[in-house]
Amino acid sequence: MNAAVIDAHHHIWRQADLPWLSGPMQPRIFGPYEAIRRDYPLEEFNADAGPALAASVYVQANWPPARALDEVRWVQSEADRTGQPLAIVGYADLTAPDVDDLLAAQVEAAPRLRGVRMQLHWHANPQYRFAAHADLMDDGDFRRGLARLAARDLLFELQVFPAQMPAAARLAHDFPALTLVLMHCGMPEDLSPAGLAQWRDGMARLAACDNVAVKLSGLGTFVHELSADLIAEIGGETIALFGPARCLWGSNFPIEKLWTDYASLLAAWQTACAGLAAADRRALFHDTAARLYRLVP
Repeated sequence: MNAAVIDAHHHIWRQADLPWLSGPMQPRIFGPYEAIRRDYPLEEFNADAGPALAASVYVQANWPPARALDEVRWVQSEADRTGQPLAIVGYADLTAPDVDDLLAAQVEAAPRLRGVRMQLHWHANPQYRFAAHADLMDDGDFRRGLARLAARDLLFELQVFPAQMPAAARLAHDFPALTLVLMHCGMPEDLSPAGLAQWRDGMARLAACDNVAVKLSGLGTFVHELSADLIAEIGGETIALFGPARCLWGSNFPIEKLWTDYASLLAAWQTACAGLAAADRRALFHDTAARLYRLVP
C-alpha cells in the first residue's frame, strides 16, 4: 500500500504570491511558521513525500482573492511541467455576483480543477476566524454561488469548527447534489471532554449526510506536534462515523512540516489504521481520493 498513497491535501507555493508569507508575521491557527516562509516547490514536496506518493491533490494556499484565477493557472502549469498534482482545488468568493464567470475561467485554465475551498471557519477566538462573518453558510449570496459548484461538477472543501457543524449539516442537506469534503477531521481544537462532546455531536450530524466526506489531515494544527495518540483517537472515531469509503488521507504539507516529517506523519496514520481490513485501508489512502477528485494518472 505504501507505493499507492494518494495525498489528498497539500500545498505548493511561491512566497512572492502569498502576502501572509511576506512582510510582518500574520497570526495563523497553526502557530509560528518562520520555517516555511519561503518557496515550497513541487520538487521539495515530492522529495518530502518520497516513494510512498502515487498522486496528490493541491488545495488552495490563500493567494490574494483577486488572483484566484492566477493561482489555479500557475498550479496547472506546474502539473503540466511535472505531472503532479493530478487534481487542483482552487479558491472562489462564492458570494461574488460574477462567481460563475470566475469558475468558468478557472475550469478553462486548469483542466485538473476539481473543487473550491472558501474557508468558512469562525470561532470565539478572533485569531481562529477566517470567514467574513459567523453565519456565512446561511448567506443567500453564498448559497447561490455554492449552487454553481454543483452545476459544474465541482466539489466544495468545507472548513468549519465543531460549533459550526449543525449549520454545515443543514448546508449539506440543502445541497444533496454537491459533494462536500470536511477538512482536517472537523478541526477539533478543544480537546476537553466538553469540546470533544461537541465535536462528536457535530461529526455525527455531518456523517448522516451521504454527500459529506472527511479528510484525515491537519491534526497537528492546534497541538503543534505529531501526536500518534490524537491520530488514533480522532482518526479512529472519524472513520467509524463516516466509514472508509467517505474518508481520505491528506498530509497538509508543508504546514505539518513545522513539527514532523512526511514519512513519520504517514506512518502514524497507517499504524492507527493497521487493524482495518486491507480494502478499507486502501480506501482511506487511495480509493476515496481517487473517486472524489476523479484522478487519472
